[in-house]
Amino acid sequence: MPIKLPADLPAFDVLSSEGVMVMDELRAARQDIRPLKIGLLNLMPKKIQTETQFARLIGATPLQIDLTLIRMTEHQSKHTSPAHMEAFYKPFQEVKAHRFDGLIITGAPIEHLPFEEVTYWDELTEVFAWTQSHVHSTFGVCWGGMAMVHHFHDVPKHMLGTKAFGCFRHRNLAQSSPYLNGFSDDLLIPVSRWTEVRQADIDAAGGGLQTLLASDQVGPCLVEDPAHRALYIFNHLEYDSHTLKEEYDRDVGAGKQIAVPVNYYPDDDPAKAPTNRWRSHAHLLYGNWINQIYQTTPYDLDAIGT
Repeated sequence: MPIKLPADLPAFDVLSSEGVMVMDELRAARQDIRPLKIGLLNLMPKKIQTETQFARLIGATPLQIDLTLIRMTEHQSKHTSPAHMEAFYKPFQEVKAHRFDGLIITGAPIEHLPFEEVTYWDELTEVFAWTQSHVHSTFGVCWGGMAMVHHFHDVPKHMLGTKAFGCFRHRNLAQSSPYLNGFSDDLLIPVSRWTEVRQADIDAAGGGLQTLLASDQVGPCLVEDPAHRALYIFNHLEYDSHTLKEEYDRDVGAGKQIAVPVNYYPDDDPAKAPTNRWRSHAHLLYGNWINQIYQTTPYDLDAIGT
């Protein structure tokens, strides 16, 4: 089954050209099934790139997905056109009366700030509370995951001396987890962050938190929070093949001190095209998440959160 997207959303043509099944409103209305309602709270500056990355992954399952793009109500994007935001995004205050089978909360390039100093922190904590009554399963990504585990469990984030940047090997710590069905014993995951969450803080928080994926180099990656029906991933399986390259080239062009991303380019040579070695696990993880939602969410949307 395809993912339902507006026909004029840039991701529609991109994903269609890649062979991902997409459909518009008219075609979706002809199918007599209830699609899974998934929200994407997009906090990243490059909205179009990020919405395409996540739509690609959740649209690759056998289920029909109805994707809603959400933004913070008062925050104005500086890197995406107002026309795009007006056409495709709904402010949180307009959707908070609705219920969703799943919600993805992306990262944001504000990790140097204490959480409480983020301009939209008050509304974001309202979103976190709202997920407990209006969302069946929430997936916090990178800074979004750090913010959620901090809010619900008071787990701190720590600044790193140097940026964790590149592709790092991670260990599968929970092979029986339904979220890791089909996963290898270890895998490569892109990482790009100046902060970290430490396993000792996760262990001290209790509350049923379980680390599913972790790296000896960059720490915990995927954490399950059953009490809040949430997953937190601190790294970037959703990244495209060239996302780290774009970040590296941007910083080099700006004259910033930036190391070549670890284990990313062949022979660590930025002149060579990077090879994607995480795509299959990205599809597995988000496909498993969608499948778990499908298996457990109420058929009646009004019963979500009750």
